[in-house]
Amino acid sequence: MDTKKMAKIFKALSNPNRLELYLKIAEAHEASFETGGECSVADIMSCLSIGAPTISHHIKELANADLIATEKRGKFLICRVNEKLVTEVSKLLTLQQSPE
Repeated sequence: MDTKKMAKIFKALSNPNRLELYLKIAEAHEASFETGGECSVADIMSCLSIGAPTISHHIKELANADLIATEKRGKFLICRVNEKLVTEVSKLLTLQQSPE
């Protein structure tokens, strides 16, 4: 993974509200095996003290950093953690080499 991509990931997670949102998505991802690791933004909004426009902005930033994938289903926005990226970052942070 190149340094520009890593910087983009860390920048996306450097905002406290965005980090909290990402952790809520990851928590819902871990808890929802029966739904394929998906969570609705509407479901996690009630847990956060952030307005809908701000959450929308943060979701966009997390998706731009490739930390999550989003999908529109009717009026609901569904988010999924990008497990492949999490694995890559984890290996990098523990100084393990990933096969290219």
